[in-house]
Amino acid sequence: MCPECLTPGSLNITLSLELPPDSRSDEITLQVVECSHCEFRGVAIYEESRRGALDSESWQHDGYRVALGDLQALIHTMRQCPEPSKPGCPCPAHQHLGRHGATGRWAGLSDTELHGMFPMQRVTE
Repeated sequence: MCPECLTPGSLNITLSLELPPDSRSDEITLQVVECSHCEFRGVAIYEESRRGALDSESWQHDGYRVALGDLQALIHTMRQCPEPSKPGCPCPAHQHLGRHGATGRWAGLSDTELHGMFPMQRVTE
């Protein structure tokens, strides 16, 4: 659901970049999301962990409002990657957006101002 116009099923992932795992998550995907009903655009982060018990799997998928300038810079950087579905791609986009902090946690958006979180919800038919 779009956090701006609240239209169910209107929020679409239009760009994504698979990033290297960190100390918590086995999969990290940075996404640009856009509403097909209104002008809203933002970012989403999907993280999945398969650590722990053999049958355990946990995931988190959150969206964020982002200032237009920051969003445009992220889109420009993400589009520079020749292999966006390859977490180990050595390109500058992956180097910049896939960086980790001192604790080993993903820190790729540390220079992006996030303005409020919204849930990403899977639409089921």
